[in-house]
Amino acid sequence: MKLTENTIFITGGGSGIGRGLAEALHKLGNQVIISGRRKSNLDATTQANPGMHALELDIADSASIAAVAKKLIADYPALNVLINNAGVMLIDDAAGKMDDLLLTSTITTNLMGPIRLTSALIEHLKKQANAAVIYNTSALAFVPLALTGVYSSTKAALHSYVLSQRYRLKGTSVRVLEIAPPWVQTDLLNSSEDPRAMPLKEFIEETITVLGTDADEILVEQAKPFRNNPGPNESALVTQFNDMMIAAKPQ
Repeated sequence: MKLTENTIFITGGGSGIGRGLAEALHKLGNQVIISGRRKSNLDATTQANPGMHALELDIADSASIAAVAKKLIADYPALNVLINNAGVMLIDDAAGKMDDLLLTSTITTNLMGPIRLTSALIEHLKKQANAAVIYNTSALAFVPLALTGVYSSTKAALHSYVLSQRYRLKGTSVRVLEIAPPWVQTDLLNSSEDPRAMPLKEFIEETITVLGTDADEILVEQAKPFRNNPGPNESALVTQFNDMMIAAKPQ
């Protein structure tokens, strides 16, 4: 992907990986517009990065998506890159009664939100000479974390959708890319200080380097063992990974 002279819209750009990507791409000379539900986070990010813009967006609300997409096309006609980054991650219980609010909010935010937003912008993106739709999935799309079964399932579903959309957009000006992060130090599950997680700065730097290549899947080295999960023998790796994570969970 070309890393300069783009007009880029990033969901969930006020914190974590979204903010990291927004700031890195802003420094490379792109026009970056971030979005999110928390205005305070958006304001803090744009104030720290003069020239960056922000729009409030509730990715779980179809009406909010429609309104923001309309404004984006009107105010930023050169928009050519969409980064679907916003998501929620909550502990659930796949072995017991599932909380219905957790279930519906996670699926609506992590899966329906990116599909709806991309759908609202895709015809505009097709008109750009060099366009990209980028989805932030997760290494958990390939090796689920049983403590967050619904989250992991939404990321697996989003990975599948990426493959379908990439196939359907062959021959157009729109590339469909997937970033699949490993465990990164962010606010998700209070991981910002966990020494087992990849430092955010390192993740962003390595991700931007790979993003600047012709790769369709943007994988840092720590994510590759998950992506290479061995087909028919996958259950062994899933068991090993989850045994480790449950043993390490604070009591």
